[in-house]
Amino acid sequence: MFPPVLEARIQQLQCDVVLDVQHAKVQFMKAPSHGRGTSSGKGHRSTPQEKTDMPKSGQTGDKGSFKSQPRRWIEKLTQEKKNKLKKQQRLQQKMQICVKEKLPTTSSKGTKSSLMSTGTTHKTISTGVKKSRGHSKLSDEIRAAVSSTATTATATAMAGAATVPQKASKKKRKDSKIQKEGTELTGTDPQGTAEELAEVEELEKRLNQQVSHWTLSSKPERMQEGSVGNACQDISLSICSYLEACIFAGDIERAHHFLLSQHRVMSRRKHLNTGVYNIMMRVWAKKGTLNQIGRMFILLEEAGLKPNLGSYFAALECMGRNPNCSPKVVSRCLSQMEEDGLSVDDLFNQCVFRQDERDMLLKAIRIVKPEYQPSLNMHTSQFSSLLVQDFYTERADHTYPKLDFTQEDLQERFKRQLSVEQACTITIDSVEAAKPVTENMAKMRELLAEQRIQWQKILLQALRESKMILAKSNTRDYRLNLYPYLCLLEDKEYVDIMIQSVANLPPSGESLKILARDLGNRVFTKYCVRQKHQNQTVEKLGSIYNAYTDLLAKDTKYDVLPREQWWKLEMEQSSGPTLQGGETSWPYIVTLELGTYMVDMMVKNLKINSDILNPAYDRKLIPILYHMYTFRSTRQIGFIKPHPILTQMQQEAMETKLTFDSYVMPMLCPPVPWTSVKFGAYLLTPTKLMRTVDGATQHEELLEKCQNLHAIYDSLNQLGNCAWKINKPLLDIIISIFNDRGSDKLDIPPPLSEAPKIPHFNPQDPTYTASEKAHMKRQVINAKKKCSEMHSLRMDALYKLSIANHMRDEIFWFPHNMDFRGRTYPCPPYFNHLGSDVTRAILMFAEGKLLGPKGLDWLKIHLVNLTGLKKRSSLQGRLEYANTIMEDILDSADNPLNGRKWWMNADEPWQALACCMEIANAVRSPDPTQFISYFPVHQDGSCNGLQHYAALGRDVIGATSVNLMPCDVPQDVYSGVAQQVEELRARDAESGLKIAQVLEGFISRKVVKQTVMTVVYGVTRYGGRLQIEKRLKEIDEFPKEFVWDASHYLVRQVFNALKEMFTGTREIQDWLTESARLISKSGHTVEWVTPLGLPIIQPYHRTRNQVLKSTMQHINLKISHDTKERPDTVKQKNAFPPNFIHSLDSTHMMLTSLYCYSSGLTFVSVHDCFWTHALTVDTMNKVCREQFVALHSQPILQELSNFLLQKYCTGVPLHFHSTFFISLTIITA
Repeated sequence: MFPPVLEARIQQLQCDVVLDVQHAKVQFMKAPSHGRGTSSGKGHRSTPQEKTDMPKSGQTGDKGSFKSQPRRWIEKLTQEKKNKLKKQQRLQQKMQICVKEKLPTTSSKGTKSSLMSTGTTHKTISTGVKKSRGHSKLSDEIRAAVSSTATTATATAMAGAATVPQKASKKKRKDSKIQKEGTELTGTDPQGTAEELAEVEELEKRLNQQVSHWTLSSKPERMQEGSVGNACQDISLSICSYLEACIFAGDIERAHHFLLSQHRVMSRRKHLNTGVYNIMMRVWAKKGTLNQIGRMFILLEEAGLKPNLGSYFAALECMGRNPNCSPKVVSRCLSQMEEDGLSVDDLFNQCVFRQDERDMLLKAIRIVKPEYQPSLNMHTSQFSSLLVQDFYTERADHTYPKLDFTQEDLQERFKRQLSVEQACTITIDSVEAAKPVTENMAKMRELLAEQRIQWQKILLQALRESKMILAKSNTRDYRLNLYPYLCLLEDKEYVDIMIQSVANLPPSGESLKILARDLGNRVFTKYCVRQKHQNQTVEKLGSIYNAYTDLLAKDTKYDVLPREQWWKLEMEQSSGPTLQGGETSWPYIVTLELGTYMVDMMVKNLKINSDILNPAYDRKLIPILYHMYTFRSTRQIGFIKPHPILTQMQQEAMETKLTFDSYVMPMLCPPVPWTSVKFGAYLLTPTKLMRTVDGATQHEELLEKCQNLHAIYDSLNQLGNCAWKINKPLLDIIISIFNDRGSDKLDIPPPLSEAPKIPHFNPQDPTYTASEKAHMKRQVINAKKKCSEMHSLRMDALYKLSIANHMRDEIFWFPHNMDFRGRTYPCPPYFNHLGSDVTRAILMFAEGKLLGPKGLDWLKIHLVNLTGLKKRSSLQGRLEYANTIMEDILDSADNPLNGRKWWMNADEPWQALACCMEIANAVRSPDPTQFISYFPVHQDGSCNGLQHYAALGRDVIGATSVNLMPCDVPQDVYSGVAQQVEELRARDAESGLKIAQVLEGFISRKVVKQTVMTVVYGVTRYGGRLQIEKRLKEIDEFPKEFVWDASHYLVRQVFNALKEMFTGTREIQDWLTESARLISKSGHTVEWVTPLGLPIIQPYHRTRNQVLKSTMQHINLKISHDTKERPDTVKQKNAFPPNFIHSLDSTHMMLTSLYCYSSGLTFVSVHDCFWTHALTVDTMNKVCREQFVALHSQPILQELSNFLLQKYCTGVPLHFHSTFFISLTIITA
């Protein structure tokens, strides 16, 4: 008999001609000498485009296949023709016998399954290595299943192919190709047969090598994907996103051809991993085409990859969709899974299901296991840190806060939020709408409306034309292009996105890169929402959320956390699609390329009449957007700038509507609790658990490997579940000032009408001297810069106030996520409690609580804190001071704009005014202790970074200065440093030092505060000098000629004072810095794990340039997070100390939030500033102190040292190990 591999190869080639035709019997045909046939998803096609995907000289065409091009084989065969003639004749005889008898080929040992003559999607390669036997058997069974369901046909495979409809323009070429490929091997052309023989030998040799490699590795797929994936991650992700975009758009043929074109060329195949093949497997599983699943298993085999859970899941799903599937095939698949170390339960716990996939999988398994019930992972392990052990185990006394809503209220709110996110955008009234409409405003609004209608038509036509061009060009070359990404949405949706970006473009323009990124992200967000609809997750989300509201409502009682309840509900409603994950994120380069394409379309097509504002001008069409170049520092960047006519129309129109992306708005219902790295926060809008630089993936990979992040999830959920409302009286006052002329003093930006006029002069005017021209140029530059800054600030305030005004009668929530250090942030970017004094002032808790016996006192103390006065006074002293100024407090509340205006002199004037109003309402109530207060009271840390350093280093003096030790009055570290610097200055002045004498009377708390605050976060002496220089320049009386010398002198003295006060701080900083330097020098990035178990990695690598080529311009991207590049040693070592302290700070905040939650407190934070009701300030303070002590009772530095030694000192040369070990242990010894 002839080698089985040849039969499989021939059958594969027949499959390449006709993929969807099932054959009852096969007539063996001659295969092309180069080992490739044509591929099709809809019948026979052979297009010249595929030739461009052929390997170049020296490249390989198929892993597990031949290595040389046909021409080299012809030369070799010519030389060896005589030697191989006998082998050719024997081979022909065997093939004739096999065709005549129609007998299956079996292995000599009799252990292999039969090769069926039907089912043209599997290639079986017989080798002597037993390890490959399992995959061949599984594929054989799949082939057998296809054979058993195929109807008997008398036509041969090629006859069937000839009946496939073909386009007339390509018929002649295809017919000639079919005729060539249809020549029987039993006929003439011994040279072609010899090529097949040589190819067979090469195939067997390469597959043996592959199987040997599998035998040596314990986890072949993971090992290979790990090594290759890191090197080709962006390309692999681009391929996945392209395939999924094709499939979502319904272009299965394009996706199939693209995958084959990548697979055939070795230089491209290295970018493929098992997940890429699984994407196509899922498509064929939906269609129930088991033969195509078998083909994908072959391609995996050829690529040197092994199937994973996703592969087996697709195969089993397909079997579940086939009513006549043989139990033998299912059994073989399950057996192979077990051989690969995978269990059936793993399928249900780790795979992401869409639509009815889970039900089909279960149906297939029950063919052979009728009683099978999935054993789902309930995530029962609740804590990984001793710090939260009590929180999870001792729940008897826990009183979790409840929302003041019924279950029906919350369900109705869910429906409203869902409709907002389904639309992806929301249009709201601008606060400027309150202004009276002038005749010119009405005219400009009408003109803009007319122009936008025209622009929409033009863009719609341009988009459709460009898509037609892309679609045609792509049929000639199956490579990555933008066509599938332009088919994901309706054409009108792309146009609306582009029109929206024009409306939001600032007068000064925007960087092309930023504008393109925003456009691409908007398309991706809409695409994700549509995916969730298509996958039927929206219906299931609604069902689970409606049940979840029972936990939050006021009329129910539970002792479980939101995350636990959500998991429980998901387990109970496990049928149907999976809610968590499943969407492939787009690589940054794809988002940018799509956005650039859209920007280019806008620049080329959006035009306006030049005489639209002035009929005296000549009428001609001019672009409304200009592509230009400008300099940022020393770099030249592309810039998109609106035409002055458009800017003038927009400014004069003062339109009454603003359109935002839906994620910009606060949520109208409680957020979905975080239950995994990829699921939480918004209902439909994709949200990352950890914020990262665009394109960085190492953080997400690290999080996914982490087994237990429950405390992190629960803390974020607690922060997100805090309900808010608007302080309407204060908002109305702010809007009135905003619509008047603003106020720089009160931090309300004035309109552009208040901006300085840009001077105009003729540079060619000979009456100006060179120095005068230079001076006037500087004036023009400064005026333009000022106008740009004023516009940015004005628009920021407009967005915040308009959102607040839109939510004035609503209850709303802020979903939270975190940065890579664990610091938490609200997801809505404009309006949140991390904002400025204005936005904090207009936010109040939606839940009110009685003031109680001490609540009013805390409101008064809080007010004094907001003024910035009495920082060195005790709490009792501040309370007494507040009582002495009650007249000013009440006057501010009653007549904020026309009274004494005492509140305007506070450090935080708007929050002070809000507090005055709350105090006035409380004292005027019948019983202040029974007054229901919604006002958040803040407790701020005393230079929080230094507190952590003092606790780590056990510095008694430093700890006292930052209020870690009991004192009669609160300590102010900034004043303490200023006092110590003054003592050093006085001593130097006595010694005759000139600069010390000049500084007499100028050293204050304000001068040194910023440097003291930031030194803990890694500020250098250079940076500190710049900070002090800026403060000295603000002092009018200080002689400007001494600023340079004085700043040098003071920064040195500040560092010396801190070293004396915090003896351990500098040693710890030096140790962290040196450790990071050694780690990065060894080629690794610095990683550590917080006491709560959050893994952290510093994403600082050497910058590499990546060029995005587009028709507009080449965009040069500076990628500093590429894991293939060596770490940036300077950034790694400088950032480690502050990042480590930030991670401890976030850990303390999370601990405080969890234990406040278990005590029934309303709690939110702005990093180290904690907020709660006046009634519960004392409780929160107690929890805060207890958790700080608990955190620093852990051996934090010792555990860090052990982690670094274990991670970075394994397998390191001895001399390096010794140096590193000494460095790591010096501080903990």
